Amino acid sequence: MRPLVDLYKRFAGLIHELFKFGAVGGIAFLVTLVVSNVLWHVFGAGPLTGSVVATVIATVVAFLGNRYWTFRNRDRSGLAREYFLFFVFNGIGLLIQLLCLGFTVYTLKMDGIWARNISNNVVGLGLGTLFRYWSYKKFVFLAPTEPPVDPHTGLPENEETAAPAEATGGPTFAKLPTDAPPRLNGHPVSPGELKRDR
Repeated sequence: MRPLVDLYKRFAGLIHELFKFGAVGGIAFLVTLVVSNVLWHVFGAGPLTGSVVATVIATVVAFLGNRYWTFRNRDRSGLAREYFLFFVFNGIGLLIQLLCLGFTVYTLKMDGIWARNISNNVVGLGLGTLFRYWSYKKFVFLAPTEPPVDPHTGLPENEETAAPAEATGGPTFAKLPTDAPPRLNGHPVSPGELKRDR
């Protein structure tokens, strides 16, 4: 049981993000499913037209859910930039979806309610969703910027606010390669000496 708990702790952030992405995607999927079927079977829209209109509406829903819930802790790079890239990558995801639908309807000549829904809303949407998740994380909703880490202390470096040790009267540590022994005020020290000083 302990390994499962450790594994969950290690990947908790990713698991929560995937859950949120899945929930937003599920809502967008329902929008796509309902709108495309209404357009196809109530208004008589063509297979590709109904799919495009439904996907555009679902994209707006998905953008709002992902920006303000799934990826809300990520850096904001400007609403216009994010929205533009979101729609570009959604367009590519839609192209994947349309290729699956078009192949089924026009190449395989399978044009029925089940054939359209499986090729468009299961296979195409599934492949498009995998692409969308990867591209959103990589290009649209950027990872939070973290300050550089000092390799000797493991603490974040913050040059703007950190005062030099000489100015505060504290000890100074020389920055050496990681395989060099630690130094205190320019003199080599053993790890045991550092622990005693604390």
